Amino acid sequence: MTAPTYHPACGGLPGQTSLMTGRAVFTEAYAVIPRGVMSDIVTSFLPGWDGTRAWILARPLSGFAETFAQYLMEVAPGGGSERPEPDAQAQGVLFVVEGDLSLGLEGRTHALRPGSYAYLPPGAAWSLRNGGAEPARFHWIRKIYEPAPGLAVPDAFVTHESAIEPAGMAGTNGVWATTRFVASEDLRHDMHVNIVTMQPGGTIPFEETHVMEHGLFVLEGKAAYRLNRDWVEVEAGDFMWLRAFCPQACYAGGPGRFRYLLYKDVNRHPALSLRGPAR
Repeated sequence: MTAPTYHPACGGLPGQTSLMTGRAVFTEAYAVIPRGVMSDIVTSFLPGWDGTRAWILARPLSGFAETFAQYLMEVAPGGGSERPEPDAQAQGVLFVVEGDLSLGLEGRTHALRPGSYAYLPPGAAWSLRNGGAEPARFHWIRKIYEPAPGLAVPDAFVTHESAIEPAGMAGTNGVWATTRFVASEDLRHDMHVNIVTMQPGGTIPFEETHVMEHGLFVLEGKAAYRLNRDWVEVEAGDFMWLRAFCPQACYAGGPGRFRYLLYKDVNRHPALSLRGPAR
């Protein structure tokens, strides 16, 4: 099996002789943030974190995608946070793409490495620290948890991609598979963060059009992606941000496999007012 890769280099600043025109686009239905946009001058620093900077890839925007925020975090050696989450109603997923981190979670310590995944329910007591000699990077996806009658809040858990067998999509002979960190039928969860893998030549063979919002960070490879009325080329390090009902399809052209980290909101009734679900 091919060893997974998770993240190309980011940061720095293009030279003064570089062309300004790139692949970045923001439309009424989707946005594409190419890897080259993730330079030093677009980072944010966050309260409660030291030795850390963030590329904020998605945040709720009225009239666009409204359910989640997604950060690519970079933690220097010795950096981190003892109280990372400022909102007690927010749940989170951490997915490590580079380096090693120590996660304190509800009284236990977990060593995280590339491919590690942690689910953090609302109100969880957690901390994160880089005790290594090199910078560490991870995705942090945040969403306000939507309680539902008769359903308990999900438990915190930590796992690794290698512990989960990808599930092939029916009729694709394994060329399209999904690594699901949460069971689809577990209605306690109102968001999924999965890894989708497509072998060269694999396709999403129709224009998906659905209520779920998406954040897609390309971990490996390249592909042609259909977004609304447009075909765009994407590669490792690019981020795609889709509002609800944006038509989407994909063709993985190779030469290697194409993989992305996928967020979607699931398992809840749509809010019937602009104020959203009651907290």
